[in-house]
Amino acid sequence: MAVETEVPKRTSPGRAALMAAAVTVVLWASAFVAIRSAGHHYSPGPLALGRLLAGSLTLGIILLLRREGLPPRAAWPGIAVSGVLWFGVYMVALNWGEQAVDAGTAAMVINVGPILMALLGGWVLKEGFPRRLLLGMAVSFAGAAVVGVSMSGGGRSSVLGVALCLIAAASWAASAIWQKSALRHASALQVTTYGCMVGALACLPFAGQLVSQAAMAPLSATLNVVYLGIFPTALAFTTWAYALARTTAGAMGATTYVVPALVVLMAWALLGEVPGPLAFVGGLLCLAGVAISRLRRRR
Repeated sequence: MAVETEVPKRTSPGRAALMAAAVTVVLWASAFVAIRSAGHHYSPGPLALGRLLAGSLTLGIILLLRREGLPPRAAWPGIAVSGVLWFGVYMVALNWGEQAVDAGTAAMVINVGPILMALLGGWVLKEGFPRRLLLGMAVSFAGAAVVGVSMSGGGRSSVLGVALCLIAAASWAASAIWQKSALRHASALQVTTYGCMVGALACLPFAGQLVSQAAMAPLSATLNVVYLGIFPTALAFTTWAYALARTTAGAMGATTYVVPALVVLMAWALLGEVPGPLAFVGGLLCLAGVAISRLRRRR
């Protein structure tokens, strides 16, 4: 029955799904800025763990209030893999990457993820590899390379930062495919809650550092970590899963393409950061590649 209910939802996501996607986009854009700010006092692993603990606590309370209970056994493989990749690998890699590149650049590079998501969909879901999709991927990766060069400054740290953001993008793309399978058997809240808890378990080795850094960090940085856990994680990941269950992974990924523009504006207003001219060119190439790849979905 779960598979049958997926079919109409893919072609007609509905206003509620679009609203959920919009909430996700805005909150994820704010996350890049909050990570950049909190990263001055929390290292990548502890920051990810603190965010996941706050998110798990928030989601756990909501789950108890709604009395949804444990997801069915068939959903657990998707929950476990997406939990480790997205809530674990993705968050640590993104936190680390943002220590070497600015928030706007990180968001631009992360947006290669939807291209990878579409490629994985073509392989795993047997959707094929249209020429426009491959061309879009090539243009987007060229944009990511331009961003990397513009931020390197002749050193290695920024190049490493872009590479880490690409790892985060690949983790996001792979986890979306697994999460899609889990959503056929469990609710968006169940998949998000238990995925967040799996990610927290994967990041437990950073618990000692989290305690020591929290004791030294200013209240504003700790509040940023709590904000990341409640809003860009607990709320935005749930609205993402809700919308993803009602459309395709590639189409859902397309809604994130406005994130870099929002991040640049937020980073400029709150952090005083604006990527250089080459970074803007690279970001435009990333978005152009995405636009090319989307043409085949509108036909």
